[in-house]
Amino acid sequence: MLSRAELSRAGVIFVALLLTVWTTGAVAREFRAADTQAENYPTVQALRYMGALIAERTGGRHEIKVFHSRQLGEERETIEQTRAGAIDLNRINVALIGNFVPAMNVLAMPFLFRSIEHMQKVLDGPVGSEILNSFEPYGFVGLAFYDSGARSIYNGLRPVRNVADLKGLRIRVQQSELMSQMIRSLGAEPVELPYGQVLTGLANHLIDGAENNWPSFVTTDHYKYAGHYTLTAHTMSPEVLVISLKAWQSLSAEEQTIFREAAQRSSHFMREKWRDLEEQSQRKAEAAGVTIIREIDRQPFEDAMAPIYANTARDPSAAALIERIRKVE
Repeated sequence: MLSRAELSRAGVIFVALLLTVWTTGAVAREFRAADTQAENYPTVQALRYMGALIAERTGGRHEIKVFHSRQLGEERETIEQTRAGAIDLNRINVALIGNFVPAMNVLAMPFLFRSIEHMQKVLDGPVGSEILNSFEPYGFVGLAFYDSGARSIYNGLRPVRNVADLKGLRIRVQQSELMSQMIRSLGAEPVELPYGQVLTGLANHLIDGAENNWPSFVTTDHYKYAGHYTLTAHTMSPEVLVISLKAWQSLSAEEQTIFREAAQRSSHFMREKWRDLEEQSQRKAEAAGVTIIREIDRQPFEDAMAPIYANTARDPSAAALIERIRKVE
């Protein structure tokens, strides 16, 4: 049995711990993070890196458990769960969260960014910060942007060298009205499918092709069924890392700073991993015999987007944001 002195000492320690929790609001917990990508994908690695930073900064009080490979559902489902607070952190493509946060639709606009460097300069500057700060009214807090490269069109039927070659092709798009409008404007037929169903759709000829970046094209085995990859680079929309408002409000001000700084550091970590994977993926596709159409006249593709931009311009805030992004040098 414990002596009276030991019991007294244990009681003092317990009270001290209670006072620490009461004064700091610090309650140890494990935060659930969702990512639809595979375990070795750069965004998943970045979430784990962020978790390690947070565990270190909080003395192990807070940890992040990453659920990759759609373990918590397809992306659209996880967005709803994050808003409800059932998922704490979520890595999401801006085209999908644009259904909830209007500013995200602007970042998903086709042919908006001149280059990856232009996109990064926008996201790392005041415009990016303002966009991240616009999430809260919709049940999220924006923490950081992750790169997603340039998205291009691929299919298994024929090389696409101009807009006319797209006519009639059934192209998978994200579950986003903006992406459907884009493909429709190019003369193809958009088919909205969850990311996890694209491989089956290609293998069973339910769709002719899709549009995505190099790593997604290769790591999912889409390249085995879609041997024509056209470098349209029609969107350079990033990924965004969000935390549910409910989880955010459970953190003290000091902890919120730790989470935000760890997220920003994970963004730079992810970019390095991304560049490496992009190069590896392109080499693997070339070695597998994929036909890569590099030289295309992009102007007709951009011209086809005029109705989309005209429609977006009806929203003064969206039009102003597009103008600010284009002015970034």
